[in-house]
Amino acid sequence: MNTDAHTEIEAKFAATPETEPPELAGAIEGVVSESSDIHFLSAVYFDTEDLRLTRNKITLRRRTGGKDAGWHLKLPKQGAHRMELQADFGPDAATDVPPPDLLGPVRSLIRDLPLAPIAQVDNERHETVLHDADGTAIAEFCDDHVTAWSLLPYGERTSWREWEVEVGSAYTDDAQRILEAATSAIVDKGAVVADSPSKLATALGDSIANAPTPPTVKKLKKGSPAAAVLQALAANRDRLVAMDPAVRRDDWDSVHQMRVATRELRSHMRTFDGIITNENYTHLGGELKHLAGVLGVARDAEVVGERLAALAPLVDAPTHTRITGSMADAYRTAHSDAVAFLDSPRYFALLADLDNLLASPTVTSGKGGAARKILLQHLGSAYELLLNRHTKAIAEWSDTDLPLEQRERNIHDVRKAVKRLRYSAEAAGQATGLNTKKLYLACKNLQTVLGDFQDHVTTRDVVLRLAKDARAHGEDTFSYGVLYQHEQRASEDALMGYEDGFAAVRTAYKKLMKKK
Repeated sequence: MNTDAHTEIEAKFAATPETEPPELAGAIEGVVSESSDIHFLSAVYFDTEDLRLTRNKITLRRRTGGKDAGWHLKLPKQGAHRMELQADFGPDAATDVPPPDLLGPVRSLIRDLPLAPIAQVDNERHETVLHDADGTAIAEFCDDHVTAWSLLPYGERTSWREWEVEVGSAYTDDAQRILEAATSAIVDKGAVVADSPSKLATALGDSIANAPTPPTVKKLKKGSPAAAVLQALAANRDRLVAMDPAVRRDDWDSVHQMRVATRELRSHMRTFDGIITNENYTHLGGELKHLAGVLGVARDAEVVGERLAALAPLVDAPTHTRITGSMADAYRTAHSDAVAFLDSPRYFALLADLDNLLASPTVTSGKGGAARKILLQHLGSAYELLLNRHTKAIAEWSDTDLPLEQRERNIHDVRKAVKRLRYSAEAAGQATGLNTKKLYLACKNLQTVLGDFQDHVTTRDVVLRLAKDARAHGEDTFSYGVLYQHEQRASEDALMGYEDGFAAVRTAYKKLMKKK
């Protein structure tokens, strides 16, 4: 099964049966020849029972006939651009099961829900391709005579005519000029820019109202703390879901961003506990922690790999090649494991639980003052946790009788606590209007200091493991020792900003408490 992706740049128009097609060869500069053909196309569109794809302006179809028979997945339009992914049928053109690889970009929407036909669109397409002097396609004009059936309850048969102009892939930089010229010629013929975004939308018509709807965020009293809390959680959820296809594609920094969204959502849920909850609240928090852990393996491999690649001048070329190769392998394995989890029933259940929390939350009784009190209690608890961990870390850091691993773990625990306080401050500010910006920024700064420390510690420990492996294979490990000492010293240097960073957090928190 082959999967391809390309960007469509097109415009659609509605035309009556009597309207004569335009002469685009004379309207678009650079056209020196054209070729015409007629295709008979039949497409069956698929979606979940509650039309999750259609409602998000995504279409999935199985098309036969024409030049691009196969499965097509069209993603939402971005201006005049629309990404389309295509996959061939494989051994069975009649199957109603689309290729799994094609569904990656929408898996977080459809999950493991069954897909079924929702419409059939048959089309007699009169196609004209406009070429430049080299024979390259400038644009393609399609005169479509369409007959469609909605397969939803009480769906009907409809027929219409539409025109479509698509810019050739070699002319995307000149798309605006081409579409403007084509539009002018087409409108002169009496056609109008189409109101309907797709053939599927026209085919479904009013029958879309007969399909069930997906879970939606519950509407609460506007301006209430509970409403602000629910919207904050919904925004967290949306960020997590939005990063899902990027992680599958392995876009740069996507694993990191999805992990941040997951951990922030979990932290906000902890902060909002008592204001918004439901029967799966505690379980959901644990599942988000598990997802963050899965993503964390890939993220750590990514960070350490980038760190070690940057230290190339410190080691000989063969050692650097072995290290970067090992880290690349580690990242590929961890990323593959992460994508496998994103295809698992456990992940789909997590997303369903999130939907349920947002659609059917248990909201705290009482007025806004009760919610404000709960948020401030959580904020106070987060600060007390940070203070206790800071006290322990400072007391034990200079005690060299304790294992270095234990003392470094104390510092890492402080980092996790300051991250929790940062998210709590952000959440409290969103839900109550309390100005927590200074505390949030102070926490963010301290988190950066401790994050740099932890990155160096993690890199150092990976170097040690790689050195042991190299030694077992009889290799020279001197360069590994150089890297180890470099990262050890860098971790100690990173802590130089800790004292001032913590003092800023403490000051910001105390000032905030005076204003509450």
